[in-house]
Amino acid sequence: MLEASVDPRQLCANKGRGARDDRPGLQQALASVQSGDGLIVWKLDRHGRSLPHLLQMVTTPHTRGGAIRSLTAQMDTTTPQGAFLFRVFGALAQYKRALTQEHIKAGLAAAQRCGKGSGRPQAMRDEKLAASLTA
Repeated sequence: MLEASVDPRQLCANKGRGARDDRPGLQQALASVQSGDGLIVWKLDRHGRSLPHLLQMVTTPHTRGGAIRSLTAQMDTTTPQGAFLFRVFGALAQYKRALTQEHIKAGLAAAQRCGKGSGRPQAMRDEKLAASLTA
């Protein structure tokens, strides 16, 4: 990272597994990105083990007006190619959200067809509820 002209005081690091979502170094880096800033990462695949998590990691700096650059993936959102790749990531995120919503709706419809309701089950059936109210 120092070869990429990153100020050593602004380096954020994590120890442990990358599959975990509670990584203080990554959270600190993402939270510190402001408009005009750039977030430089070593490898994108080291920051997210799943596509949704990686997309979130990539889009967070952009929503704040910042840029992201990967040293090994040759992705830099300040270039036309990087901006295109970012838009592809965004389109994938939208597609995944739409698929998830479609699957949820299909699952709820299938449950209704089988006579199962959605939501939390009742704690007391109607008979017990009526008996407890009259007692």
